[in-house]
Amino acid sequence: MDYWIKIYTSTDLFKIELLKGFLKENNIIAMSINKKDSSYLAFGDVELYVDSENVMKAKMLIKKQEDEPNS
Repeated sequence: MDYWIKIYTSTDLFKIELLKGFLKENNIIAMSINKKDSSYLAFGDVELYVDSENVMKAKMLIKKQEDEPNS
């Protein structure tokens, strides 16, 4: 059995969802966990996880996406 590994954290749920969709387009299944406080959305993070065998590929794709000037 493989494990889910946290590869990215953000306070912006929208950014996590965009990255999740980007990874899906590249054949990597990702899962997000929203740890924001339900009463005060300014507190907490949203975490992005991928299967342990896709960690390196996912991190490289995210870095490439963030390094592009038009992203």
